[in-house]
Parts: sequence; C-alpha cells; structure tokens
Amino acid sequence: MDGNGWIDIGYSYVACPHRKVFEGRGLHHLPAANGPGLNAGHYAVLGLVGNSGLVRPPDGILHAVVDAIEFVRKNGSAGKEIKGHRDGYATDCPGEPLYAWVRRGAPRPAGGGDDGGGGGPTAPPFPGRLLSYPPVTRGQDVRTWQTQMRRRGWELAVDGAYGPESREVCRSFQRQQNVSDDGIVGPITWRLTWEA
Repeated sequence: MDGNGWIDIGYSYVACPHRKVFEGRGLHHLPAANGPGLNAGHYAVLGLVGNSGLVRPPDGILHAVVDAIEFVRKNGSAGKEIKGHRDGYATDCPGEPLYAWVRRGAPRPAGGGDDGGGGGPTAPPFPGRLLSYPPVTRGQDVRTWQTQMRRRGWELAVDGAYGPESREVCRSFQRQQNVSDDGIVGPITWRLTWEA
C-alpha cells in the first residue's frame, strides 16, 4: 500500500489460511481491486496466496473465501456470480490453483462444515516416529504428512518417501510457523501441519 500510495486495502474482504476473514472496504463500498470503476458490480475477496511459498490455497483460505461470499450475499445484496481477478483485469492473479477453484464455482472444501465456527481441523494422532532425512524415511505416515502439506499449498511429491524435498518443505513450513526449523516432523510439526 505504502509503496503505491494507496490509502487502504482495495478489497472488500481478505481471507487468510486460518479461516479468518478480515474486513477491507466492507459492505456497500466500491472495491478498487481492478482499478477505478472496474468493480462497480462486484465485491472483491482477496485470498492470501502468492506466486511463491503459499501458492496453492489450503482449505482454510477456501473456507474463508466462501464464508465471505456467504456474508456478502446475506448482508450486502451480492448475487450468484463468482469471478477471478483476471476476469476483469489483465493479471495472473489469483494464480492458477485458486483460479481453477473459482472456475469450479468456489465449492466449500469437504469436511469443514458450514457452521462458520472456524474450529478448524484436528491433526490425526502422531505416528510415533520422527520423519527425517537422511536416511530416507518411508511409510504411510510420510504419505499422510505429504498429502496434507500438498493440501496446504506446498509443492511436494506425495510418494511416501521423506527425502531432501520433504525436508526442505518441512523447514520452510517450520519457519513460517515460528518453530525450530530442523526439518524433522516431530509431534509439534505434525500437529501444526493440520491445525495451524
């Protein structure tokens, strides 16, 4: 905002990975996400993904976007149409993973419920062994962790083998969560994988 001289967030609402929705311009105010005048017929909800790091929206972001959509429909006279930023402006935003979800009609992710309570998912029980490299750790517990990390948006092969790629993703995730970045999936990192 400061670098571009903007005085506020140009979006109506902002959706974060923790299934939280933050108010930007809010209801009945013209958003400026596409520039002057191009959002006169729409609200704008920003999903906090980028072009590096978190690029694939985790379920928390998707739920938060749907929560915001439901809110503006109920309280702000919004209609049924859902579009991506690139539908109104020449941009790569919102990125291919999020845009593909928008094109599917922005369905609510399975298993999250519609109560809007934001309770969030609970981690499965810790498997009882540390996932680490070297040597390569193999097993269904590794595949379970890799699958969840992919759901959260991390670029990672789901092959059941915890090698250098898994370790680097783990380290990046740990730094994001402000825990020790040892690259080992222990009880804390395991829990955060689902609950953070």
